[in-house]
Amino acid sequence: MVMATSRSPPSSFASNSPCAACKFLRRKCTSECVLAPYFPSDEPQKFANVHKIFGASNVAKLLSTLPNHQKEDAVTSLVFEAAARMMEPVYGCVGAISVLQRQIAQLQQELSSAHAGLASYADVVDGCKGSNYGGSSVSFGLPVGLLRRDHGSVGPQHIQRTHDRWFPKTTAC
Repeated sequence: MVMATSRSPPSSFASNSPCAACKFLRRKCTSECVLAPYFPSDEPQKFANVHKIFGASNVAKLLSTLPNHQKEDAVTSLVFEAAARMMEPVYGCVGAISVLQRQIAQLQQELSSAHAGLASYADVVDGCKGSNYGGSSVSFGLPVGLLRRDHGSVGPQHIQRTHDRWFPKTTAC
């Protein structure tokens, strides 16, 4: 059985100053102010963004309908979405999510390519066990330009040393 933890809202009445919402709306902040616990007076931009995107009345209505344990998370979400909408008015946080999803897809593609390169390397190494390089350079399916290090060519000795370092105590080509 999972029990919901009840969090008490943060207190902003320590200094008797009006909350950021009441300051912004130029009204008196009372002890019954729904917005005061979530918009402290030292963070006025936080409320300004939320007010510009959602409106103070809508936010107050939303908070009054939610159970106490969900209010803080709701305000955090509203603040995040409002900040995203201020930076990207059309897409908001969906735009940020889309950018991240494209980056994930690109990185997955690069990872698949790296796995394929490693597989072809393993196939070449397995295929040449017991044989000698005989002075020819092996490209492992990679462009020859990628096999250069410090503007020098990578020859069979370098490949053999790399193989021995990565795959110790195996029969090398």
